[in-house]
Amino acid sequence: MKFTKMHGCGNDYIYVNCMEQMLDNPAKTAVKVSDRHFGIGSDGLILICSSKVADFRMEMYNADGSEGKMCGNGVRCIAKYVYEYGLTDKNQISIETKGGIKYLDLTIQNGKVELVKVDMGKAVLTPSEIPVELGSDNCIDQKIMVADKEYAITCVSMGNPHAVTFVEDTKSLPLEKIGPEFEHHKAFPDRINTEFVQVINRKEVNMRVWERGSGETLACGTGACAVAVACVLNKKTENEITVHLLGGDLLLRYEEDGRVWMTGPAAIICEGEINL
Repeated sequence: MKFTKMHGCGNDYIYVNCMEQMLDNPAKTAVKVSDRHFGIGSDGLILICSSKVADFRMEMYNADGSEGKMCGNGVRCIAKYVYEYGLTDKNQISIETKGGIKYLDLTIQNGKVELVKVDMGKAVLTPSEIPVELGSDNCIDQKIMVADKEYAITCVSMGNPHAVTFVEDTKSLPLEKIGPEFEHHKAFPDRINTEFVQVINRKEVNMRVWERGSGETLACGTGACAVAVACVLNKKTENEITVHLLGGDLLLRYEEDGRVWMTGPAAIICEGEINL
């Protein structure tokens, strides 16, 4: 299998051009290539496919083989891939995902994609659509017991379900312990991605994330979008913020109509072949 390894703010995936080659079992392949000792090493596998309704289509699989509906860092990397590998010459493209069609603006310098701005669509705040079961029609600043401790969470779907909670310090969090407790909590029927957020000021926050199926990752694009939404709804920040992730920074803007815009980098790490 020919592959290209790319990352967005350290959120690394293996990318495969499925318009040139086919995979019989992408879920099994995702598990194999994601292993950092016996595979290539990544947070998962992303397939670049043809689409009948957009310029391209994305399929993404987590490191455990489970399929995800959307990946914010991944969709930016696809934009860089299709432009720099000559699959398109447009600087505005559309990508079909299971979380809807995303529209992207590419900033080009010297033939390379330096930044990608993504219209991530409208945030979903209806509990049943996220889905989350909190016994309330409201998912903003709701209390929940996780591993014998109470947390206030705001739940948002940006194609993937997210629970955002505010903490005093992200660095000291025992994320390996509490992350799985959130992911497999009974309130989240499809499991959950959890963002732990430290507010620095009205325009900046720090974020760590535990992603369902992958564990802690250096960045999560849809998670950063959910954080921007939660910050505004909880009156923590302005509607445009910089989210500092372990792997880099993303610029997020939450519009009054509920739409979220994300701007960030994408990078090619290496390319090669692996025997499956």
